[in-house]
Parts: sequence; structure tokens; C-alpha cells
Amino acid sequence: MSTETLKLATGTYAVDPAHSTIGFVARHAMVTKVRGQFDQFDARAEVDSDDLSQTKIQVSIKADSINTHNEQRDGHLRSNDFLDIENNPEITFVSSEVVPVDDETLRVTGDLTIKGTTKPVTIDFAYEGAATDPFGNERVGFSGSVVVNRKEWGVSWNAALEAGGVLVSEKVTLEFDISAIRQAG
Repeated sequence: MSTETLKLATGTYAVDPAHSTIGFVARHAMVTKVRGQFDQFDARAEVDSDDLSQTKIQVSIKADSINTHNEQRDGHLRSNDFLDIENNPEITFVSSEVVPVDDETLRVTGDLTIKGTTKPVTIDFAYEGAATDPFGNERVGFSGSVVVNRKEWGVSWNAALEAGGVLVSEKVTLEFDISAIRQAG
């Protein structure tokens, strides 16, 4: 975690997808973890530095950009058994509350929509720092994660294992490593 104090300038921030990751981890066959990510997403934040609680965040993820580095598994994840991308091409998040927890943490609560179902989630984001990059962009970094039960969003397919247990865990960890650039204007 950063030892820098949380400081954000007022303005609009856009996530830099080339330097950010929206990923997930799920247990597979009760013995290992499978990691994946979404390769296409857009996120923006409207920040009020005088009152961070007024910050608004919106995220849109292209569901078909799911990538676990296994073509067969990715195809199954895109199907109706999991994300049903034909009927639900996007996963979205819209913040309802942003609260500074301390000098290094923002707690973001909002509505996460997956497969047409919307549920609230709360994620603590660690402030990783701020810097001006070599191109003159003002950047900020945050990282966070949250464990969700995929069945709450209608993502409930599974298969029983002969030795007991199930093929895919119900609990999935969503992971975020974010680099955002303050927009001019």
C-alpha cells in the first residue's frame, strides 16, 4: 500500500485501459484458482476534491472481452451458463457513495449489473499514488478487490465432482488495478 496521502484534484478522470486491469479469481475443481480479466472496458470518475463524497464513478465492461487464456473456457463463460453475452453484452457499475476511510483508502459503494441483475457492492480502494507521466498527464492509481457470490447475479451454472464438491466456486474475487488520467478542461 502507498504511504502517500490521498489527494485528488477536482475534475474528470478516465481510466487508462492500457495500464489498468479489471480481473477475477475463482476456484476450479476445488484444487486451484483460475484467473481472468476483461480486456475491454471504460471507466470515468467525476471528482470533487473539496468533498470526495460527491464523486461519481461509472464503469462499463464488454462482457465478450473475458479472457482466461483458454479459448474453450472463455467460450463457456460467454454462454448463457455464465455471462450470456448475447443478451447481456455489458457489465456495469455505477457508484452511489464514495467515502474516504482514511488518508490511503476510498470506500466505493454502487450498483453492479451482471447478466441483467443489479446488486449493491462495496469495494475498498487503496490509493497507490499520483504522478505526472512523461507526456504531462496527471495520473492517479488505486487498487482494490471484493468477494462476491456469482449466484446472486444469476451466474449459477456448476457441475458436481465425483469426489465431492463442485467444478466452479460460488465465490469470485473481483480485482481492480486502476490508473486514471485527469482529463483536460
